Amino acid sequence: MGTCEHVKELPDADPAARTPEGCEECLRDGMRWVHLRLCLTCGHVGCCDSSAGRHAGGHYRETGHPVARSFEPGEDWRWCFADELIV
Repeated sequence: MGTCEHVKELPDADPAARTPEGCEECLRDGMRWVHLRLCLTCGHVGCCDSSAGRHAGGHYRETGHPVARSFEPGEDWRWCFADELIV
């Protein structure tokens, strides 16, 4: 596990999830997901790259919000999309 400059730029507290029941886009489009990721900049919940929609990565590419954490029960790791690094 490493660290990066993007972790230092995160808000002081984790944002509240906008759609705590699942991936925002999958829920909208009637799709299924494998695992969920929470954007630590804005609270967007998106599905992982193992899911058909890959909405967490798409959110990063669309917004530039670099760090997401697992939104799975019992997991607390974070991923920096910009540096492709677990932080």
